[in-house]
Amino acid sequence: LLSNNNNLSKQKKSDISRFFFCIVEINKNDNSLNTMKKSLVILLFLSLLISCKKKERDSLTGTWELKEVLMDPGNGSGVFTAVSSDKNLVFHTNGNVNSNGIICDMSIESNTSTSGTYSENDSTIISATCQNLIIKYELSGDTLILIYPCFEACKAKYNRVN
Repeated sequence: LLSNNNNLSKQKKSDISRFFFCIVEINKNDNSLNTMKKSLVILLFLSLLISCKKKERDSLTGTWELKEVLMDPGNGSGVFTAVSSDKNLVFHTNGNVNSNGIICDMSIESNTSTSGTYSENDSTIISATCQNLIIKYELSGDTLILIYPCFEACKAKYNRVN
């Protein structure tokens, strides 16, 4: 059985060698095939270059509107609930964040301007009005979830405006 496998392996190697030899010989003798082959390689390369998009990293920069909140009652059954609010967050490229509401609480009110800073490295937001409170966040595409430090789950979901 082992000798049969060795013979098959040698035969496959021989067949592959003959195949590549034939391709090389054809290419030597047929200049139009060479040109066509080069054109095909260039076309393939260009199509790969055009079709490959640079994956953009999710960025907080821009305006976000509050759309839902989650306040767990203590048994793990909490779900996001839609809210009617004009509260928004505006993230700037310099690491600053502004809001027309209080950043450090889950209020849906939009009548108090506050500001703070954010870090994309550790996914946190800090506001001087929050008395050493660090808000964590999760970013996925056009959805931003602020995670407040509560005993039970309490979160606010924002959608990107621009």
